[in-house]
Formats: sequence, C-alpha cells, structure tokens
Amino acid sequence: MPTRPFIHDDFLLGSRQARELYHRFAADAPIYDYHCHLPPDLIARNHQFADLTELWLGGDHYKWRAMRTNGVPERCITGAASPREKFQAWAETVPHTLRNPLHHWSALELKRYFGINELLDGRSAERVWRQANARLARTRVHDLINQSGVAVVCTTDDPADSLEHHAAIRRAPGKLEARVYPAFRPDKALAVGQPAAFNAWLERLAGAAGNSSDIKSFDALLTALKRRHDDFHAAGARVSDHGLESALAEPCTHAQARMVFDAARRGRAASPEEAARYGSFLMPEFGRWDHARGWVKQLHLGALRNNNARLLSTLGPDTGFDSIGDFPQAAALSRYLNALDATDQLPRTILYNNNPRDNYVLGTMIGNFQDGSVPGKVQFGSGWWFLDQKEAMEWQLNALSNLGLLSRFVGMITDSRSFVSYPRHEYFRRTLCNLLGADMAAGLIPGDYAAVGAMVRNICFGNARGYFGLELAPRFAAWR
Repeated sequence: MPTRPFIHDDFLLGSRQARELYHRFAADAPIYDYHCHLPPDLIARNHQFADLTELWLGGDHYKWRAMRTNGVPERCITGAASPREKFQAWAETVPHTLRNPLHHWSALELKRYFGINELLDGRSAERVWRQANARLARTRVHDLINQSGVAVVCTTDDPADSLEHHAAIRRAPGKLEARVYPAFRPDKALAVGQPAAFNAWLERLAGAAGNSSDIKSFDALLTALKRRHDDFHAAGARVSDHGLESALAEPCTHAQARMVFDAARRGRAASPEEAARYGSFLMPEFGRWDHARGWVKQLHLGALRNNNARLLSTLGPDTGFDSIGDFPQAAALSRYLNALDATDQLPRTILYNNNPRDNYVLGTMIGNFQDGSVPGKVQFGSGWWFLDQKEAMEWQLNALSNLGLLSRFVGMITDSRSFVSYPRHEYFRRTLCNLLGADMAAGLIPGDYAAVGAMVRNICFGNARGYFGLELAPRFAAWR
C-alpha cells in the first residue's frame, strides 16, 4: 500500500467536522492579500525567476535565520555562493526545521507550485532543484499569482516611491486576474533620530511629490506627504500601514514638531523622547487623512528591529536580525485611538501585535472603539511575523473569539516578499477549520455546517471583501 504523502488532503484537519468545514467552505475561497511586501516592479514586468534560489531564498529572512542557526556560513545565505550552493545549504537545513513552521511551509510550497511530494533534504536536493526549475522555466509571476487564486494584492509602498509600477500594472495587466493596489507606509517620515537617512529620504520625497525645491520646512513636509496621500488614492490605494514599536500618542504642538524637524534637517539626531513627540504629531494627521478618504489604517506593533549591530552594518536591515519586543502597548494605543475617535475621525483600523503577551490587550482594545458604523470597524489583526504559525494563530483566534466577534474577522495576511507564500493562507484556513471542527466535535458550538461554514467563508474572503471595498475582477466580486 503506497505511503500517504506528508502534505495530503486532510493535512492539519484532525476531525471529521474539520475536514467537512475545510473542503466544503474554505479550500476554494479566493485570497484577499491586503498586506504584503511583494515588489510591484516584478509584477509590472511579469518577472520570470532564473531558478528556485532566486524565487525561494531571495529576501526570505525566515529561511536565513534558520540557516544561520544551522551553522550555514553567510556566504551560502546572502553572500557570493552560487544559487545551487545556496539551495543545497537550505535543503540540508530543512530536516532540522521539524516543528518550525518553515518545515510545513516548504512542503506546502513545493507541492502546490511544483507538484513535488518528496520531502526536501540534502539527498533530494538535486531532484527537487531540477523539477522545480523545469516548471519555473515556463512560469512567470502572473502565473504564480493566478495559480494561487489571489483576488487582491496590496503592496507596501513608501510615499517617496513613484507608483510607476502600479500604473504599468493597471495599463497592461495581461492575464493577471488579481487587482494590485499600493498601500501608503510613511514610516520614514518619523525617522528624525537618523538624520542622514531622513534627509536623503526627504530629497526623494520632494521629487515624488513634484516639489520644485527641497523640503526645507515642517509645513513643506506635511504638504508633500498629503500630496502623496492624494496621489496614492488616485492610484487606487485604500489602505495605509505603519510599523511601530508602540503607538505614538505624546502631547506635541505644531511648534514642537517643527523644532524637532528643523534640528534633524540640520543633521542633529532627535532623542528618543523628541522622536516620540514628533511622531505623535504626525500619526493623528495620518489618521485624519485616512478617515477623510475612507481608507483602512493598519498598525503593526511590537517588533524590536536591527538587534545585531555588527551584521546590520554588513548586511543592512530586513536581513533576519529582528525579534519580538516587550514594549508597553495599552495606554498609548488607547490615547491614539481615542484622539481620533473624539472628533469622529477614527478610520477603520486593524491592530497587529508581535508579542503574544498583548493578545488580550488588543482583543479588548478593539471593543472600546466599535461604533456600529461598520461591522468589525476596529480589528484585531491576524498572527503576524513571529506569530504567523499554527500555535500563535490559534492564540489569536481564541483571544478574538473570547473577547470580540470572530465572525467579523477579516482573515489572514501573507506579510511576505515571496510570490510562493500564498499557501500560508491555506495553512491558516486549515488551522481555523481544525479549531472550529474540534469545537463542533466537543459540542462547544452547534454542529450546524451552514452557520459555521458561512462564518468560515466570510473569514477566508467575504469579510475582507466587504471591509476594504476594493474593486475586484468580476469572478471574485461574484464569489459566494
């Protein structure tokens, strides 16, 4: 009797009820990827990857961290080793990732995109390399997105970015079925503690905003950012995003913010306290702009970034040296949301935490600012970064269920730079159905497949479709 492959139809589905929920209600749902880091230039030119290393290992700091932990030298991670050598190093690392989500994700991605059931290790590496590269030779970026059933892609874009690639996608989508939209992430506007980088960014922003001269004043910065917010809206954006250690909500006047800006413009780094006050002036401004335009605001909270100064200086940011922070969240977040709500200018908002300690903080915080205007107006967002694996997804789902309305949840994000990360939605859906199926089997929720199945379908796609309101291709708009 043949051995069942590791990734099989009922993977992660531990009960009859879970299997029924997944196969009937979740498996065929389109993907609404409202937060990711896919490069829009690769989508615009329908890029073709040279090999599996470029597709699978390029920019993937999850894999890089695992490889370093496994004793792989940097030469075979981000260095000058050949693509085949890097892939071999990753293949030899995979068996050591047992019980790490990378093991599940790798097996899912090989099966879904390349039809490979064989587990990857040092011995199978050459066979996997040849089979995957043969498929990649006739596969481009649009094929990968279409194959995944993606309805919406919201990339993450700096206000200084030109948006030319988004314009090119709209002009010539080719066979791409997904609608691709920019998302406004103005984090670099807050970087007054790093004046050299801040001033270089201001020059880029001035060019993108069409300023005839440099941005020399704080008011000129506000004008340029607002102009770019308007430009993003014209390009289809309906989502903003911020990555912060914690919410910024310190008292700060326009004059105080201007003084911090002027000092940074002259090359003096703001102190942490000055930077917090300065950011506390800008963040409510951004919130009011989002509300006026009918956008959704996302706050990603709690990452402690760039911990390894030596390797940061060698490799740069976003290379695998970030971790969970233990920043206080509740008081400042409450003040920030309340400041916008006090003038009825709180936009639809999604809160993500990077520390499971804060699950109940966010789970209760969202209930303070629901106002009946929109179902689930303030959302406790999906497991993010270090919390996007099975156990932490369950923690988030359980906290939201206990403290709010799971039925109104807008579902999973990829938060990824990889075009083959979409099986993370399958991973989430299987986890969701397994959790609900176990409750049904235990009699904790009714054994009503119509009711529970409708909730599953809404969490997978329907709620996000209604919440964000972005234009979809007809087949996704009509999906039920």
